[in-house]
Amino acid sequence: MTRFNIPFVKYYRYALILTFVVILAGVVSLSTNGLNLGIDFTGGTILHLRLEEGFQMDEIREVLAPFDLSGAPLQRAGHGDQSGGNEIIIKTPHLDEPTRQEIINSFMEKWPEMTAEDVLRVDNVGAIIGKELTREAFLALLIAAIGMIVYITLRFEFKFSLAAILALMHDAFVIVAVFSIFRVEVNSPFIAAVLTIIGYSINATIIIFDRIRENLKYRRQRTVEEVVNDSINETLTRTIGTSLTTLFVLISLLIAFNYFVGGMDLKVFAIALLIGVVSGTYSSIFISGPLLLSLRKMGMKEEKAPA
Repeated sequence: MTRFNIPFVKYYRYALILTFVVILAGVVSLSTNGLNLGIDFTGGTILHLRLEEGFQMDEIREVLAPFDLSGAPLQRAGHGDQSGGNEIIIKTPHLDEPTRQEIINSFMEKWPEMTAEDVLRVDNVGAIIGKELTREAFLALLIAAIGMIVYITLRFEFKFSLAAILALMHDAFVIVAVFSIFRVEVNSPFIAAVLTIIGYSINATIIIFDRIRENLKYRRQRTVEEVVNDSINETLTRTIGTSLTTLFVLISLLIAFNYFVGGMDLKVFAIALLIGVVSGTYSSIFISGPLLLSLRKMGMKEEKAPA
């Protein structure tokens, strides 16, 4: 017996409407605004400087303002006081040598104790690296999807794998859509976050599918709809409990990255994971099970047609 009796299958259509609205908003945003690609994809310049301990991010932006770079992504690094470190990593669009030198001179004027040895890194990143990163990311997603399809098909059946992959595609697209709508910068940690969420979401889905398979063997007088709905309810406590504990950790990380560490790349990673966990939990509960039920019904109709 389960302590819950929520009719998830009954509200499947409402879940699909919500999913359709989010996907539609994402498609419109992607077609009009695209993604806010970071330097990892577009190319640009990286400045890594060592400053005096206790500097503030506002001071960095004041130095960069005359060069129209006050909105450039900033990341603390190194070791310093409680504010997060005495080094700063600045990522900007491509800068020529004279402009880079002017920026460095401005920092030296702001912090007179700074010397040439405190200029730790000055690199130009080509856009071709972004193309390679994009290609490798899609390749990694493709390999992961094929591996999941093979594993789930062998352990369950093909309809289970198809439902799981469609739910994962939903999770990945929701992350992309939210980043496009709110213009959050997309960088290499974003790719890592998407791959992480795919692994997280498929785990929650497999738990529900495993319970569905067990209950189908001993369903007695219950219909398939009742079996799917009962299976989701039976695993609901574990699904929500796992998601909540993960969310608590991610919220803590996001607060730490925002107020203490200050790393833009790390904040993007935490934001993507936060969105992915919420979307993955939603898809595992409201989409994967009812979607499997729809696929099984389609299969039953096909089997009855010849007779």
